[in-house]
Amino acid sequence: MRADRARRRWLRRTLRAILALVLAILVAVGGYVGYVTIRHTRPVTLPATTGPYRVGRTMFDWIDHSRIDPLAPRAGSLRELSVWLWYPAPPNTTGRPALYAPGAWGELHLASLPALGETEFGAVRNHALDGVPATTGQFPIVVLEPGMGFAAPQYTTIAENLASHGYLVAGVTPTYSANLTVLHGHAVHASPAGDPAGFDGTDLHAGVAQEAGDRLVPVWAADARFTAAQVADLDRVGPLAGHIDATHIAYIGHSFGGAAALQACHADPHCAAAANLDGTQYGPVVHTGLNRPSLTIESDSCVTGICRPTSPADRSDQATARALLAASTGPAFCYQIIGMRHFNFTDYATYYLAAPLRSQLALGSIDGGRGLTLANSYLTAFVDHIVKHRSEPQLINPDPQEREVRVQHVPR
Repeated sequence: MRADRARRRWLRRTLRAILALVLAILVAVGGYVGYVTIRHTRPVTLPATTGPYRVGRTMFDWIDHSRIDPLAPRAGSLRELSVWLWYPAPPNTTGRPALYAPGAWGELHLASLPALGETEFGAVRNHALDGVPATTGQFPIVVLEPGMGFAAPQYTTIAENLASHGYLVAGVTPTYSANLTVLHGHAVHASPAGDPAGFDGTDLHAGVAQEAGDRLVPVWAADARFTAAQVADLDRVGPLAGHIDATHIAYIGHSFGGAAALQACHADPHCAAAANLDGTQYGPVVHTGLNRPSLTIESDSCVTGICRPTSPADRSDQATARALLAASTGPAFCYQIIGMRHFNFTDYATYYLAAPLRSQLALGSIDGGRGLTLANSYLTAFVDHIVKHRSEPQLINPDPQEREVRVQHVPR
């Protein structure tokens, strides 16, 4: 009897302990879910622009009648592109804020349950105004291409900052390579030809990945050049007439868009400069080189050619970068920003992302706004130096307060 009572007391104590633990877990989970839900809707403001101008924004859908789209699911389709254009507006301009991801562009947001772990796009505060008049003057063209799977709106921080410094920034989304683009108000998704499975591996220069990259980079480069030509045509009629300097064009891009920017610059006699943000290189330009100035900013990668490889993928990226540098005659500026990873060049760096979601994305330890501000500083300094012929000492000697920046290679 005494033993039975002891066992019952032990069982009751054990059950109470288990119930208390379960209750504590439920309270903790409920509290975390509540916190995530609040953060999901809390406004997030993108890093402030640093130039003297306000920024206007407009959008276009353009068809390239000279090209059959090799990435389209339907054979014989013409290549069609969505282009977002950011431009300088007078400093005292007021107007309606441009929505961060209007209409079907909102589908860029994560869907279903993971969506609760990401800042909702309606809460993202950018700095552009919708369709306001451009400021006086003529402004060089910058074509901005995203990384594989990404779209132009996800680089709003970079685009707005360049526009605030006096550039017409045309963000072109590569149809059928982006996870989503919007044409005539309707969402268009990636195709197997535009986003090949070969890029799912770790070594982007191995076998099928190398073949896919070399096949796709001329398509993206042609997108960039077509976009530059279309923007130049806006100088003839419409609200931007008389504001466009089409004699100075810079091509910039992130990841695969960086590779395409280099190739586009190589092929365009009007190209003044090319900038590659953390992109391993592909296409003929790797072996023929670039005779125009170039900028490369890397995160924890080997795309400047200066690193300590820790994997076959690193060694491939390093060898490719070194081949390009060896073949090039144009001055090359190369930097690394410590603490950044691949997604830190996108607006993902600024969103709230719940811990389980953030851990799955290539985001580094640096504060997201800080990383984008540093990248913008060197990108703008480079373009100002090459296109506007301004002296930019920080390109050679970074400010000591920019302690995360490492100079990898600069012209001597």
